[in-house]
Amino acid sequence: MAARRTSRKSGPAESIAHIVDLLRGWSPVDARRMFSGYRLFRGGLMFGIIIRDVLHFKTDDDNRGEYEAAGMAPFQYSRGNKRVALGYHAVPAEALDDGDMLVAWADKAYAAAVRKAARGRKRTLARGKRTARGRHH
Repeated sequence: MAARRTSRKSGPAESIAHIVDLLRGWSPVDARRMFSGYRLFRGGLMFGIIIRDVLHFKTDDDNRGEYEAAGMAPFQYSRGNKRVALGYHAVPAEALDDGDMLVAWADKAYAAAVRKAARGRKRTLARGKRTARGRHH
């Protein structure tokens, strides 16, 4: 199944507002502008990106298989002569029309973001890094 662009006949602002509105019952979502798209945050954790009008959610070993089973491609970009894949996959097109389905995908993406943040904190503590006030991160 191919990913569908978020903006059919509407502009980017309307597409972002549509996604945020579909997720409103799940949690407040903050959309922040970046290079050629937007980053989606819940409680300060980034769980999604919208690049070139395609919605991608955070993936890791726990949820990546569901995206692959649905035929959804990872977000990739070119760096020199190499293709770089990030930990985000396109969201199935039908989820953009079904709030409950989008929330189910978003919830798993947020869980992946939480797991990644927890791993980062553990590594920081293991290295003994301290903040400016001398406390561990």
